[in-house]
Amino acid sequence: MSSSGTAATGTARTTEAAPSTERPAPNSRSPIHNPFPASLSSECKKAAQILDSFINPSYNGLEGGIPRKILGPAKGLVICSVFKLGFLGSGRFGSGLIVCRLPSGGWSAPSAVSLGGLGAGGQFGAEWTNFVYVLNTDAAVRTFIESGTLTLGGNLSIAFGTGRSGETAAMIGTKGVASIYAYSKTRGIFGGLTLEGGVLLERPWANKKLYQRKLKAKDLLSSEVPPPRRLNR
Repeated sequence: MSSSGTAATGTARTTEAAPSTERPAPNSRSPIHNPFPASLSSECKKAAQILDSFINPSYNGLEGGIPRKILGPAKGLVICSVFKLGFLGSGRFGSGLIVCRLPSGGWSAPSAVSLGGLGAGGQFGAEWTNFVYVLNTDAAVRTFIESGTLTLGGNLSIAFGTGRSGETAAMIGTKGVASIYAYSKTRGIFGGLTLEGGVLLERPWANKKLYQRKLKAKDLLSSEVPPPRRLNR
């Protein structure tokens, strides 16, 4: 990510940090991750792997990655895995987390989220997708913080086989509309053209289990609440 650090686990890690000794082979494919809601601790581990697959050069090739110029000024990230099933219409569900840039320049502690949605249009198949939604503006962050829910607006998506599909979305809340960038890496077979929406929801009960106290997304994303020490390992 940027020199400010990545935040998949709620800690400020710089892209200049020493690389892990366990790296995938060049052009290796991003793995399939469990889309069902899990503990926030598990979601953090999953998010770190997903984000790595978008920024680690070892994953480059046909799938590519997220440009540094996009991640560098990001105000927030939503990282999640989603399963989508379609026959005429479609439905999708998934889980993940959100982190936001703090005024200090560091990253907030992670907050758990879930995602669901329905689509209409001629389509068929099933696919597993890893998403990184890049929140570009403070307004995008405030939209989620103020309501704890967001509607991901219309997108057009076609995926066939293993590879990468791109989506563009708008975050629509009661306080207005804010643009984001959506990056995805998909496995599965899915054909057709569809207009669909998804709803991103906070999971305060998952936050409570990890932080040992009741914390909503706005408590974690707009303050200096530190992540539990075990997430810094």
